[in-house]
Formats: sequence, C-alpha cells, structure tokens
Amino acid sequence: MIHPISKIGLLGLLFISLLTGCQSNDVPCDGSSVTTKAPDAEVTTLKQYITTNNIQATADPRGFYYTIQSPGTGQKPTVCSNVTVKYVGKLTNGQQFDSSNGISFGLGELVVGWQEGIPLIAPGGKITLYLPPSLAYGAREVPGIPANSILVFDIDLVKIN
Repeated sequence: MIHPISKIGLLGLLFISLLTGCQSNDVPCDGSSVTTKAPDAEVTTLKQYITTNNIQATADPRGFYYTIQSPGTGQKPTVCSNVTVKYVGKLTNGQQFDSSNGISFGLGELVVGWQEGIPLIAPGGKITLYLPPSLAYGAREVPGIPANSILVFDIDLVKIN
C-alpha cells in the first residue's frame, strides 16, 4: 500500500516532470547531454549541506552532487532513454516525500537533475543524487516539497526499456 503522501508526491513528480522535461512530442530526441548548470548560490548551499553532514559525494560541474554505490553494467542511458527505476525522494531533514518500487519514465520527461544524474550509471546501478532547487523543482511548491528545496534521491536503475 502506498502512503497517501507518496501518491500525492508521485502525482506531483509526474506532473512537474512533464512540465519541466526537455523533450517535446514534436521534436525528436537528439541524444545530446543536458548542460543546465545550477546558480552559484544554490551550489554553495548544497555544498554546505554535503560538508556539514560529512557526506562523501562527488561534485558535478553542473551543480549537483552524487554518490555512486554501484555503477551497474552495460550501456548507460541517455536523455532519450526510457528507464525503469526504484527510488526514494527525501528532503534534507530526512523526510521522505515520494518513492516507487519500480516505475518507468522517459528520462527526458523528468527533472533536469535526473536527466543529468541517471546517465552516470548503467542498469543494476545505484546512485544518490543531491539536487539543488534549479535542477529539481525550483521555486515551485509541490505537495510535500517546499519551494526552493534541496532534494536527495536514492535511485536504482533497474533497466533501460
């Protein structure tokens, strides 16, 4: 049984991801990597969170941090890929706002941080993404997620569909 906040969060994730995705049904995906960069102020705040909590994470030049627990094997997805993932989304206070035990998406339809982070692993891989607001939901408030929130996602890439 899915917790009611999870249903709301998942619906919010799907709705917002559709609004913020880089793909359009009218434009074929060209496979280019996403190059959106977070503003310096957001990167500084995220770095403070990483440092304060003694998190061993790698800084990506686009402004997010990540920890790869397992790289997976095989070909890595591109922004054009359809992927199946298991994930848990949390706020920096540890409060879980969403999760799924297996859901499929077009990667280009998701928030920019997922478009940039998931291609760092292959199927069977596990990654934790630490996303500044501009690479997640930005200034929009989503049910269970305050505006301008840093988000933490534990993601298992099950497969590329």
